[in-house]
Amino acid sequence: MSKPTSIKTSEEVRDRLRILAEERGTTITELLEELASRELTEAEREQRAAEAARELGVEYTRQVQQTGRDAWAKIRAHQDDAAA
Repeated sequence: MSKPTSIKTSEEVRDRLRILAEERGTTITELLEELASRELTEAEREQRAAEAARELGVEYTRQVQQTGRDAWAKIRAHQDDAAA
């Protein structure tokens, strides 16, 4: 098991994390572990994109990479608009 540590955040974020954890029947620590393990790093995203391109028979060029990034940026923008 890893050694416990602390993370500094605002009271508002702490309170939100507490609510989210309670709603899921878990602890803030377990919630943070779940969120951190679910989110990919930039390197992991690039690796998965290259693997997907290979599976589709597409050469993973800088242009393909940029097109993918642009598409995801538009998707996130629409998601943010829907959440507002």
